[in-house]
Amino acid sequence: MFKIQDTPIPYLPVRPKQPLPIVVIGAGGIVGDAHLPAYRKAGFEVVGITNRTRARAEKLAAAWNIPHVYDSVAEAVAHAPANAVYDITIMPEHFVETLNQLPDGCGVLIQKPMGDYFWQSQEILEVCRRKNLTAAINCQLRFAPYVSAAREMIRQGLIGELYDMEVRVTLETPWELFPHVMVHPRLEIQYHSIHYIDLIRSFLGDPNSVMAKTLKHPAKALSSSRSTILFDYGDTMHAVINTNHDHSFGPANQESFIKWEGTKGAIKARMGLLMDYPHGVPDKFEYCLLREDGKPTWHTVDLEGSWFPDAFMGTMGTLMQYKNGEIDTLPTSVEDIIKTMAVVEAAYTSSDTGGVQAEVIKEQPH
Repeated sequence: MFKIQDTPIPYLPVRPKQPLPIVVIGAGGIVGDAHLPAYRKAGFEVVGITNRTRARAEKLAAAWNIPHVYDSVAEAVAHAPANAVYDITIMPEHFVETLNQLPDGCGVLIQKPMGDYFWQSQEILEVCRRKNLTAAINCQLRFAPYVSAAREMIRQGLIGELYDMEVRVTLETPWELFPHVMVHPRLEIQYHSIHYIDLIRSFLGDPNSVMAKTLKHPAKALSSSRSTILFDYGDTMHAVINTNHDHSFGPANQESFIKWEGTKGAIKARMGLLMDYPHGVPDKFEYCLLREDGKPTWHTVDLEGSWFPDAFMGTMGTLMQYKNGEIDTLPTSVEDIIKTMAVVEAAYTSSDTGGVQAEVIKEQPH
Protein backbone atom coordinates (compact mmCIF):
# COMPACT_ATOMS: atom_id res chain seq x y z
CA MET A 1 0.00 0.00 0.00
CA PHE A 2 1.10 3.56 -0.65
CA LYS A 3 -0.56 6.94 -0.13
CA ILE A 4 -1.44 9.84 -2.39
CA GLN A 5 -2.47 13.01 -0.55
CA ASP A 6 -3.10 10.89 2.56
CA THR A 7 -5.33 8.57 0.49
CA PRO A 8 -4.29 4.90 0.86
CA ILE A 9 -3.84 2.96 -2.38
CA PRO A 10 -3.92 -0.79 -1.70
CA TYR A 11 -2.65 -2.86 -4.62
CA LEU A 12 -1.35 -6.21 -3.33
CA PRO A 13 -3.59 -9.25 -3.88
CA VAL A 14 -5.87 -10.19 -1.00
CA ARG A 15 -5.16 -13.81 -0.12
CA PRO A 16 -7.90 -16.30 0.74
CA LYS A 17 -8.62 -16.87 4.42
CA GLN A 18 -8.65 -20.60 3.79
CA PRO A 19 -6.29 -21.59 0.94
CA LEU A 20 -7.31 -24.75 -0.88
CA PRO A 21 -4.95 -27.55 -2.02
CA ILE A 22 -3.83 -27.30 -5.64
CA VAL A 23 -3.31 -30.05 -8.22
CA VAL A 24 -1.32 -28.89 -11.26
CA ILE A 25 -2.06 -30.42 -14.65
CA GLY A 26 0.87 -29.69 -16.97
CA ALA A 27 4.55 -28.99 -16.41
CA GLY A 28 5.54 -26.43 -19.03
CA GLY A 29 7.94 -23.56 -18.53
CA ILE A 30 5.30 -21.16 -17.22
CA VAL A 31 4.59 -23.50 -14.30
CA GLY A 32 8.13 -23.28 -12.97
CA ASP A 33 8.58 -19.63 -13.92
CA ALA A 34 5.36 -18.20 -12.50
CA HIS A 35 2.72 -20.58 -11.12
CA LEU A 36 4.79 -22.41 -8.53
CA PRO A 37 6.80 -19.34 -7.40
CA ALA A 38 3.52 -17.45 -6.94
CA TYR A 39 1.90 -20.24 -4.97
CA ARG A 40 4.90 -20.59 -2.68
CA LYS A 41 4.97 -16.83 -2.10
CA ALA A 42 1.24 -16.84 -1.32
CA GLY A 43 1.51 -19.83 1.00
CA PHE A 44 -0.65 -22.06 -1.23
CA GLU A 45 -0.11 -25.82 -0.99
CA VAL A 46 0.49 -27.77 -4.21
CA VAL A 47 -0.31 -31.38 -3.38
CA GLY A 48 0.25 -33.03 -6.76
CA ILE A 49 1.25 -32.62 -10.39
CA THR A 50 0.80 -34.57 -13.59
CA ASN A 51 2.13 -34.20 -17.11
CA ARG A 52 2.09 -36.27 -20.31
CA THR A 53 5.87 -36.54 -19.96
CA ARG A 54 6.23 -37.74 -16.38
CA ALA A 55 9.91 -36.75 -16.17
CA ARG A 56 9.01 -33.06 -16.52
CA ALA A 57 6.51 -33.35 -13.68
CA GLU A 58 9.05 -35.18 -11.54
CA LYS A 59 11.62 -32.46 -12.14
CA LEU A 60 9.24 -29.72 -10.97
CA ALA A 61 8.06 -31.83 -8.06
CA ALA A 62 11.63 -32.24 -6.85
CA ALA A 63 12.41 -28.54 -7.26
CA TRP A 64 9.24 -27.32 -5.49
CA ASN A 65 8.67 -30.09 -2.93
CA ILE A 66 5.43 -31.32 -4.47
CA PRO A 67 4.67 -34.60 -2.70
CA HIS A 68 2.84 -36.49 -5.46
CA VAL A 69 3.47 -37.04 -9.17
CA TYR A 70 0.69 -38.73 -11.13
CA ASP A 71 0.77 -40.60 -14.44
CA SER A 72 -2.54 -39.19 -15.69
CA VAL A 73 -5.31 -36.71 -15.00
CA ALA A 74 -7.55 -39.56 -13.94
CA GLU A 75 -4.99 -40.72 -11.36
CA ALA A 76 -4.53 -37.16 -10.09
CA VAL A 77 -8.30 -36.75 -9.64
CA ALA A 78 -8.61 -40.12 -7.92
CA HIS A 79 -6.03 -39.15 -5.29
CA ALA A 80 -6.79 -35.45 -4.91
CA PRO A 81 -8.41 -34.01 -1.76
CA ALA A 82 -12.14 -33.44 -2.13
CA ASN A 83 -11.71 -29.66 -1.91
CA ALA A 84 -8.78 -29.45 -4.35
CA VAL A 85 -8.64 -26.83 -7.08
CA TYR A 86 -7.07 -27.78 -10.38
CA ASP A 87 -4.54 -25.64 -12.25
CA ILE A 88 -4.63 -26.57 -15.96
CA THR A 89 -1.49 -25.36 -17.75
CA ILE A 90 -1.59 -27.41 -20.96
CA MET A 91 -2.26 -26.26 -24.54
CA PRO A 92 -5.82 -25.16 -25.36
CA GLU A 93 -6.64 -28.04 -27.71
CA HIS A 94 -6.55 -30.38 -24.69
CA PHE A 95 -8.74 -28.28 -22.36
CA VAL A 96 -12.09 -29.94 -23.11
CA GLU A 97 -10.91 -33.52 -22.67
CA THR A 98 -9.16 -32.55 -19.43
CA LEU A 99 -12.11 -30.60 -18.02
CA ASN A 100 -14.36 -33.59 -18.70
CA GLN A 101 -12.21 -35.68 -16.35
CA LEU A 102 -12.46 -33.29 -13.39
CA PRO A 103 -14.98 -33.79 -10.57
CA ASP A 104 -18.29 -32.01 -11.10
CA GLY A 105 -18.49 -28.78 -9.13
CA CYS A 106 -14.75 -28.45 -8.50
CA GLY A 107 -12.69 -25.29 -8.80
CA VAL A 108 -10.37 -24.95 -11.79
CA LEU A 109 -7.98 -22.32 -13.12
CA ILE A 110 -7.43 -22.68 -16.87
CA GLN A 111 -4.41 -21.20 -18.62
CA LYS A 112 -5.18 -18.52 -21.19
CA PRO A 113 -6.18 -18.35 -23.99
CA MET A 114 -9.64 -19.86 -23.52
CA GLY A 115 -9.26 -21.85 -26.74
CA ASP A 116 -7.42 -21.11 -29.97
CA TYR A 117 -10.60 -20.25 -31.85
CA PHE A 118 -13.93 -18.92 -30.66
CA TRP A 119 -15.70 -22.21 -31.32
CA GLN A 120 -13.25 -23.83 -28.89
CA SER A 121 -13.99 -21.08 -26.35
CA GLN A 122 -17.67 -21.93 -26.62
CA GLU A 123 -16.95 -25.64 -26.13
CA ILE A 124 -14.93 -24.89 -23.00
CA LEU A 125 -17.73 -22.72 -21.63
CA GLU A 126 -20.28 -25.47 -22.33
CA VAL A 127 -18.25 -28.10 -20.46
CA CYS A 128 -17.77 -25.79 -17.47
CA ARG A 129 -21.50 -25.06 -17.35
CA ARG A 130 -22.52 -28.70 -17.78
CA LYS A 131 -20.19 -29.88 -15.01
CA ASN A 132 -21.01 -26.87 -12.80
CA LEU A 133 -17.32 -26.05 -12.48
CA THR A 134 -16.13 -22.96 -10.64
CA ALA A 135 -13.90 -22.07 -13.57
CA ALA A 136 -11.58 -19.11 -14.12
CA ILE A 137 -9.13 -18.28 -16.90
CA ASN A 138 -5.60 -17.27 -15.94
CA CYS A 139 -5.74 -13.74 -17.38
CA GLN A 140 -3.33 -12.60 -14.73
CA LEU A 141 -2.22 -9.21 -16.08
CA ARG A 142 -5.34 -7.82 -14.37
CA PHE A 143 -3.59 -8.55 -11.06
CA ALA A 144 -0.11 -7.17 -11.79
CA PRO A 145 0.80 -4.72 -8.99
CA TYR A 146 0.96 -1.68 -11.28
CA VAL A 147 -2.44 -2.57 -12.77
CA SER A 148 -4.03 -3.01 -9.35
CA ALA A 149 -2.56 0.32 -8.20
CA ALA A 150 -3.89 2.10 -11.30
CA ARG A 151 -7.30 0.48 -10.90
CA GLU A 152 -7.56 1.69 -7.29
CA MET A 153 -6.48 5.22 -8.18
CA ILE A 154 -9.09 5.36 -10.93
CA ARG A 155 -11.75 3.85 -8.66
CA GLN A 156 -11.11 6.61 -6.15
CA GLY A 157 -11.42 9.26 -8.85
CA LEU A 158 -7.87 10.54 -8.45
CA ILE A 159 -7.30 11.05 -12.19
CA GLY A 160 -10.86 12.13 -12.91
CA GLU A 161 -12.84 10.75 -15.82
CA LEU A 162 -10.82 8.22 -17.79
CA TYR A 163 -10.74 9.10 -21.50
CA ASP A 164 -7.62 7.40 -22.89
CA MET A 165 -6.04 3.99 -22.37
CA GLU A 166 -3.03 2.86 -24.38
CA VAL A 167 -0.83 -0.23 -24.41
CA ARG A 168 2.41 0.01 -26.37
CA VAL A 169 5.00 -2.74 -26.79
CA THR A 170 8.05 -2.12 -29.00
CA LEU A 171 10.79 -4.67 -28.36
CA GLU A 172 12.33 -7.93 -29.52
CA THR A 173 10.47 -10.98 -28.24
CA PRO A 174 12.40 -14.29 -28.19
CA TRP A 175 9.56 -16.45 -29.52
CA GLU A 176 11.95 -19.40 -29.72
CA LEU A 177 11.54 -19.78 -25.95
CA PHE A 178 7.96 -20.89 -26.68
CA PRO A 179 8.35 -23.60 -29.35
CA HIS A 180 4.76 -24.83 -29.09
CA VAL A 181 3.43 -21.29 -29.37
CA MET A 182 5.67 -19.72 -32.02
CA VAL A 183 4.31 -22.04 -34.74
CA HIS A 184 0.71 -21.05 -34.05
CA PRO A 185 -1.27 -19.65 -37.00
CA ARG A 186 -2.68 -16.97 -34.68
CA LEU A 187 0.40 -15.94 -32.79
CA GLU A 188 0.43 -12.27 -31.82
CA ILE A 189 -3.14 -11.44 -30.82
CA GLN A 190 -4.12 -14.91 -29.62
CA TYR A 191 -1.07 -15.45 -27.43
CA HIS A 192 0.16 -11.96 -26.56
CA SER A 193 -2.18 -9.06 -27.20
CA ILE A 194 -4.97 -11.09 -25.63
CA HIS A 195 -3.48 -9.91 -22.31
CA TYR A 196 -4.10 -6.30 -23.25
CA ILE A 197 -7.52 -6.93 -24.77
CA ASP A 198 -8.59 -8.52 -21.50
CA LEU A 199 -6.97 -5.71 -19.52
CA ILE A 200 -8.81 -3.01 -21.45
CA ARG A 201 -12.09 -4.87 -21.04
CA SER A 202 -11.49 -5.07 -17.28
CA PHE A 203 -11.30 -1.27 -17.13
CA LEU A 204 -13.70 -0.14 -19.84
CA GLY A 205 -16.14 -3.02 -20.34
CA ASP A 206 -17.12 -4.50 -23.68
CA PRO A 207 -16.39 -2.33 -26.74
CA ASN A 208 -19.01 -1.44 -29.32
CA SER A 209 -16.70 -2.74 -32.05
CA VAL A 210 -13.05 -3.49 -32.80
CA MET A 211 -10.76 -2.50 -35.66
CA ALA A 212 -7.49 -4.39 -36.01
CA LYS A 213 -4.62 -5.39 -38.24
CA THR A 214 -2.06 -8.05 -37.35
CA LEU A 215 1.05 -8.44 -39.50
CA LYS A 216 3.98 -10.70 -40.37
CA HIS A 217 7.67 -9.80 -40.54
CA PRO A 218 9.06 -10.18 -44.08
CA ALA A 219 12.13 -12.13 -42.92
CA LYS A 220 10.49 -14.38 -40.31
CA ALA A 221 8.36 -17.51 -40.52
CA LEU A 222 6.03 -16.37 -37.73
CA SER A 223 2.34 -16.04 -38.56
CA SER A 224 2.24 -12.56 -36.99
CA SER A 225 4.43 -10.41 -34.78
CA ARG A 226 2.94 -6.89 -34.86
CA SER A 227 -0.62 -5.70 -34.26
CA THR A 228 -2.69 -2.57 -33.90
CA ILE A 229 -6.09 -2.91 -32.22
CA LEU A 230 -8.46 0.02 -31.83
CA PHE A 231 -11.56 -0.22 -29.63
CA ASP A 232 -14.76 1.74 -30.18
CA TYR A 233 -16.12 3.02 -26.86
CA GLY A 234 -17.89 6.06 -28.25
CA ASP A 235 -16.67 9.52 -29.17
CA THR A 236 -14.52 10.42 -26.13
CA MET A 237 -12.79 7.20 -25.02
CA HIS A 238 -9.63 6.34 -26.95
CA ALA A 239 -8.40 2.79 -26.36
CA VAL A 240 -5.62 1.29 -28.47
CA ILE A 241 -3.05 -1.51 -28.44
CA ASN A 242 0.14 -1.23 -30.51
CA THR A 243 2.60 -4.12 -30.43
CA ASN A 244 5.86 -4.60 -32.33
CA HIS A 245 7.87 -7.67 -31.36
CA ASP A 246 10.40 -7.12 -34.17
CA HIS A 247 12.33 -4.14 -32.76
CA SER A 248 15.79 -5.72 -32.93
CA PHE A 249 17.68 -2.44 -32.62
CA GLY A 250 18.84 -2.52 -29.02
CA PRO A 251 17.24 -1.28 -25.83
CA ALA A 252 17.55 2.49 -26.39
CA ASN A 253 14.12 2.94 -27.99
CA GLN A 254 12.27 -0.09 -26.70
CA GLU A 255 8.91 0.52 -25.05
CA SER A 256 6.64 -1.56 -22.86
CA PHE A 257 3.94 0.38 -21.06
CA ILE A 258 0.29 0.87 -20.15
CA LYS A 259 -0.97 4.44 -19.91
CA TRP A 260 -4.21 5.79 -18.51
CA GLU A 261 -5.21 9.44 -18.99
CA GLY A 262 -8.07 11.21 -17.22
CA THR A 263 -9.47 14.70 -16.82
CA LYS A 264 -7.50 15.23 -13.57
CA GLY A 265 -4.34 13.20 -14.11
CA ALA A 266 -2.53 10.33 -15.76
CA ILE A 267 -0.82 7.05 -14.86
CA LYS A 268 1.95 5.24 -16.73
CA ALA A 269 3.25 1.77 -15.88
CA ARG A 270 6.31 0.19 -17.46
CA MET A 271 5.97 -3.58 -17.89
CA GLY A 272 9.61 -4.37 -17.27
CA LEU A 273 9.14 -8.13 -17.64
CA LEU A 274 8.80 -7.91 -21.42
CA MET A 275 12.03 -5.97 -21.97
CA ASP A 276 15.13 -8.16 -22.29
CA TYR A 277 12.82 -11.15 -21.72
CA PRO A 278 13.09 -13.46 -19.81
CA HIS A 279 15.47 -11.44 -17.61
CA GLY A 280 13.37 -8.29 -17.66
CA VAL A 281 14.13 -4.81 -16.36
CA PRO A 282 12.57 -3.08 -13.33
CA ASP A 283 8.95 -2.02 -13.55
CA LYS A 284 8.16 1.67 -13.19
CA PHE A 285 4.93 3.20 -11.86
CA GLU A 286 4.36 6.91 -12.40
CA TYR A 287 1.41 9.22 -11.92
CA CYS A 288 0.62 12.87 -12.50
CA LEU A 289 -2.24 14.75 -10.83
CA LEU A 290 -3.10 18.18 -12.19
CA ARG A 291 -2.62 20.95 -9.62
CA GLU A 292 -4.62 24.12 -9.23
CA ASP A 293 -1.79 26.08 -10.82
CA GLY A 294 -2.01 23.81 -13.84
CA LYS A 295 1.61 22.66 -13.65
CA PRO A 296 1.90 18.90 -14.20
CA THR A 297 4.33 17.04 -11.95
CA TRP A 298 5.09 13.33 -12.30
CA HIS A 299 5.73 11.15 -9.25
CA THR A 300 7.28 7.68 -9.16
CA VAL A 301 6.22 5.00 -6.69
CA ASP A 302 8.24 1.86 -5.97
CA LEU A 303 5.72 -0.99 -5.93
CA GLU A 304 6.26 -4.39 -4.39
CA GLY A 305 6.20 -7.35 -6.76
CA SER A 306 5.72 -7.62 -10.52
CA TRP A 307 3.64 -9.35 -13.22
CA PHE A 308 5.64 -12.58 -12.76
CA PRO A 309 5.02 -14.19 -10.35
CA ASP A 310 2.85 -11.92 -8.20
CA ALA A 311 -0.11 -11.54 -10.57
CA PHE A 312 -0.54 -15.32 -10.53
CA MET A 313 -1.37 -15.08 -6.84
CA GLY A 314 -4.33 -12.95 -7.87
CA THR A 315 -5.92 -15.33 -10.37
CA MET A 316 -5.57 -18.40 -8.15
CA GLY A 317 -6.32 -16.45 -4.96
CA THR A 318 -9.60 -15.02 -6.25
CA LEU A 319 -10.65 -18.48 -7.43
CA MET A 320 -10.11 -19.82 -3.91
CA GLN A 321 -11.88 -16.83 -2.37
CA TYR A 322 -14.89 -17.27 -4.62
CA LYS A 323 -14.97 -21.03 -4.05
CA ASN A 324 -14.92 -20.38 -0.29
CA GLY A 325 -17.68 -17.76 -0.50
CA GLU A 326 -15.31 -14.98 0.62
CA ILE A 327 -16.11 -12.84 -2.46
CA ASP A 328 -19.26 -12.59 -4.58
CA THR A 329 -17.68 -12.19 -8.03
CA LEU A 330 -15.06 -14.31 -9.78
CA PRO A 331 -13.12 -11.67 -11.79
CA THR A 332 -11.75 -13.91 -14.56
CA SER A 333 -14.59 -16.44 -14.72
CA VAL A 334 -15.18 -18.29 -17.98
CA GLU A 335 -18.46 -16.36 -18.22
CA ASP A 336 -16.47 -13.12 -18.36
CA ILE A 337 -13.46 -14.24 -20.39
CA ILE A 338 -15.69 -15.65 -23.15
CA LYS A 339 -16.28 -11.95 -23.89
CA THR A 340 -12.52 -11.35 -24.14
CA MET A 341 -12.37 -14.23 -26.61
CA ALA A 342 -15.20 -12.69 -28.62
CA VAL A 343 -13.15 -9.48 -28.90
CA VAL A 344 -10.09 -11.51 -29.96
CA GLU A 345 -12.18 -13.19 -32.67
CA ALA A 346 -13.56 -9.83 -33.79
CA ALA A 347 -10.00 -8.49 -34.07
CA TYR A 348 -9.03 -11.34 -36.38
CA THR A 349 -12.18 -10.84 -38.46
CA SER A 350 -11.36 -7.15 -38.79
CA SER A 351 -7.77 -7.91 -39.75
CA ASP A 352 -8.85 -10.49 -42.34
CA THR A 353 -11.56 -8.43 -43.98
CA GLY A 354 -9.62 -5.17 -44.20
CA GLY A 355 -10.63 -1.55 -43.94
CA VAL A 356 -12.78 0.71 -46.06
CA GLN A 357 -11.27 1.51 -49.41
CA ALA A 358 -10.68 5.20 -49.97
CA GLU A 359 -12.56 6.59 -52.94
CA VAL A 360 -10.52 8.88 -55.18
CA ILE A 361 -12.40 12.00 -56.25
CA LYS A 362 -11.98 12.32 -59.98
CA GLU A 363 -12.01 15.67 -61.64
CA GLN A 364 -14.83 16.16 -64.09
CA PRO A 365 -13.70 16.97 -67.64
CA HIS A 366 -14.09 20.59 -68.65
